[in-house]
Amino acid sequence: MKLIKSPFLSLLLVSLFFLQNAFSQSRPLIAEDHELQRKWVDSIYDQMSLEEKVGQLFMVDAFSSDPPAKADSIKKLIEQYHIGGIIFSTGGPVRQARLNNEFQNIAKVPLLIGMDAEWGLAMRLDSTYAFPWNMTLGAIQDDKLVEEVGAAVAKQAKRLGVHLNFAPVVDINTNPKNPIIGNRSFGENKDNVTRKSAAFIRGMQRENVFSSAKHFPGHGDTEQDSHKTLPTIDFSAERIYREELYPYKTLINSGLASVMVGHLNVPALEMRKNFPSSLSHKIVTGILKEDLDFNGLVITDALNMKGVANFDEPGEIDLAAFIAGNDILLFSEDVPKAVDKIIEAYNAGIITEVRLKNSVRKILYAKYKAGLNDYTPVDTDYLIEDLNSIRNAVLDHQLYENALTVVKNDRGMIPVRNLETSKIAYLNFGEGDGNAFFEQLNRYAQVDSVSGETLDAVLDTLKNYNLVIIGFHQSNRSPWTNYHLTDREQVWLYEIARKNRVIFNLFSSPYSLLDLTTTANFEGIQVAYQNSELAQQKAAQVIFGALEAKGKLPVSAGEDFPEGTGYRTRDLGRLSYGLPESVGMNSYKLRKIDSVVQAGIDQKMAPGMQVLVARKGKVIYENNAGYHTYDKKLPVKASDVYDVASLTKILATLPLVMELVEENELDLNSTLGQILPQFRGTDKAGITILEMMSHYARFTPWIPFHSLTIDEETKRLDRRYVREQEGPGFNTIIAEGMYVRNDIRDTIVKVIKNSELLRKKEYRYSDLPYYLLKVYLEDIYGTSLQYLTQDHLYKPLGANNTTYLPLNKFPKERIIPTEDDKVWRKQLLQGYVHDQGAAMLGGIGGQAGLFANANDVAKIMQMYLNGGEYGGKKYLDQETLDKFNRCYYCSEDVRRGVGFDKPQLEEVGPTCGCVSMTSFGHSGFTGTLTWADPSEEIVYVFLSNRVNPSAENKKLLQEGVRTKIQELIYEAIDR
Repeated sequence: MKLIKSPFLSLLLVSLFFLQNAFSQSRPLIAEDHELQRKWVDSIYDQMSLEEKVGQLFMVDAFSSDPPAKADSIKKLIEQYHIGGIIFSTGGPVRQARLNNEFQNIAKVPLLIGMDAEWGLAMRLDSTYAFPWNMTLGAIQDDKLVEEVGAAVAKQAKRLGVHLNFAPVVDINTNPKNPIIGNRSFGENKDNVTRKSAAFIRGMQRENVFSSAKHFPGHGDTEQDSHKTLPTIDFSAERIYREELYPYKTLINSGLASVMVGHLNVPALEMRKNFPSSLSHKIVTGILKEDLDFNGLVITDALNMKGVANFDEPGEIDLAAFIAGNDILLFSEDVPKAVDKIIEAYNAGIITEVRLKNSVRKILYAKYKAGLNDYTPVDTDYLIEDLNSIRNAVLDHQLYENALTVVKNDRGMIPVRNLETSKIAYLNFGEGDGNAFFEQLNRYAQVDSVSGETLDAVLDTLKNYNLVIIGFHQSNRSPWTNYHLTDREQVWLYEIARKNRVIFNLFSSPYSLLDLTTTANFEGIQVAYQNSELAQQKAAQVIFGALEAKGKLPVSAGEDFPEGTGYRTRDLGRLSYGLPESVGMNSYKLRKIDSVVQAGIDQKMAPGMQVLVARKGKVIYENNAGYHTYDKKLPVKASDVYDVASLTKILATLPLVMELVEENELDLNSTLGQILPQFRGTDKAGITILEMMSHYARFTPWIPFHSLTIDEETKRLDRRYVREQEGPGFNTIIAEGMYVRNDIRDTIVKVIKNSELLRKKEYRYSDLPYYLLKVYLEDIYGTSLQYLTQDHLYKPLGANNTTYLPLNKFPKERIIPTEDDKVWRKQLLQGYVHDQGAAMLGGIGGQAGLFANANDVAKIMQMYLNGGEYGGKKYLDQETLDKFNRCYYCSEDVRRGVGFDKPQLEEVGPTCGCVSMTSFGHSGFTGTLTWADPSEEIVYVFLSNRVNPSAENKKLLQEGVRTKIQELIYEAIDR
């Protein structure tokens, strides 16, 4: 195409160009008020000198981390050379905002601000949010999510005063050895790359931030980095048009705002040897502008990159780039010299007014659409908070949940089932941190970390396990991190997989799989793409069936794993972990719980607390606050276990009773005389299970069984019942240095049998029925309640932190102490049950004795909410749960269900009064409570040791901390 030198024809051509733009949805530089936009552009352009027009072509680099001298040099360029824009690079957001305001304040024409923010501002700035890299997004099957990433990045940019984001990378990465694109690409499939790019651009441009597709004509199939040299794209023109240029055709028709031209040697498109594409008129104008009909902004890649900088001198390069057809010259190495060169070419007629006007007006049109006709400075108030909005985190969770890809799943290894028979080991490979993955795995099952100096030592240790989970963790600092397995790691992987069942997890590029000569011995392989904490947490949730794997490989990783590979796994109904907004709740409102918890600790209502909230099967709030005791030596951790006191009733005894009722081995109308022969002929023989477990059986509330061990005369321990040393007939431990006679259970049952019933039949809470249910359960099964609960419930649930007798399972520092008992046991109780009656039974009571952490309690309560199902296993039928979660005696002012506590019938009771009548739960003397609400699908767990150091401390109860928190939970629901 020849340049038109007639002034009349030139103006006519420009007018027709912008008139066409004004009425075309595919012209992204045109604002809706296009007539006002045209007038603004005309008024600005008509007042410009030649120097000012040329200055608009330059976008120079600024680092908010640079010293003031560098900023002063840029201010000089703005004032003396009238540059049109700034591309900000590394630094901090507040510093950048202030610098931006300074620059804009001295600019005669507002500056167009750009940034490289491919995965968010965090690509360049500290204290900002990072979204996953494009390769991760390429695995997602729902393109709408990628659009939301574009929109979220645009919102960040707009808040910081950035108008142009040099993203997305639309290169098709067909070469695994590409050193610079790789994870920055959406993948190797041109259709997928195009769809994802289009979605990202839609999101950005709907927020009125310009996108820029790069690196034209395509940087995906090369083993060289244009930052360091001039890469060669050595393919036929037919191949380049079919593959590399494929995304641009669609994107341009969809309204692409700008294109960044890469520094590439493309012999099929430019005959001059080693001639950078960014300087090629044939490529920039002939192909991009004319063949592809692109009328948006054309921008060079950075002109200080070696791929172009080595070609010629500064200034000459800028001139050549502009003559080639670029509108914006990025990262000029010498703006004054470049300005002089372009003006010299203009005066010599090499550059026409039409050519200059075309570019400058496009830039001005973009500035108007970006809102620079009505420029306002960046507000630095709450800038960091706005850039790190909870909306970003919610989206981030969705992205990883949709990207994780299972590429091998022999015999349905993922998700892992049958936890009761699984012995699981974890090995950490790679140079990155895998702690988040390991910790999350342990939320579902006991997983042991295994390591060793030699392969033989590791293989020997692994003989004790029947499943090995291996994580290959590489640094998540940048998308260019090395993804290769070392020779040693390859050998170890092969040998471990040859002798063990292995699930291999890649927290790196899927190209890591290319290092393996065979994957035949791996039962399962999952690709998580990145080593962020979120990727690690979500990957663990997929392994245990809390989430489904939904992603597909965006690139090929060898013959066994072609692009598009990905198996969808099952959701087994185990608890997942995420953010409140993902289940219709408000994070900011839930954070009010933090204040209530902290106030409780500060006012010494309890030394520490665990609080957990789940909704719709997802844990959305956890707070492990305070310390084990008031000496503040050990902070409370999520893995620490509390004495849950009467929660034992619904977490241990009740599910076993429900199971028997479901199996028709027991009936709610069964009587005490029928289930325990020793009660036949007594005044208690006719009491039914229903009455007992509804606390409507006239039982006395409490009997101090421990008083049996005290000599009435001496007020000391009676050696007939208690000894200081374990010995024949005295093997049942009460506490350290206290052993009770082994037949004490029979004595307790006899005391209950001979106890007087209350005169009036009314609601009276009593522990006594649970002593008797324990006897019944242990007698019919022929084993201890301790083993029954583990085998029937805790092991298959993966509730590995729930147990009787915690000292037999956990180190002492993981067990939260309760009371410093100065009356009976004369010691601080740590690992020994607080309840005296349960202590008399060796710590294994039907009413108390259980120790657990909040996460495990939530699993059991979620199982109830799931209709008796959890982890793909059916424990109870919904019909059975409904039978027990029913108030049979409400008309008699008995609010209780069968075993379960229920909401109060009047104003005062165990709940906030804001829960549904279908809800259920229980509280415990030590300062515990758990509650589940089928109506709102909420599980709430509160654990504390308010009895430390003394049970006389009732501040927690008097202040109603547990119910205040429950009320805040319901206030946080988005209605």
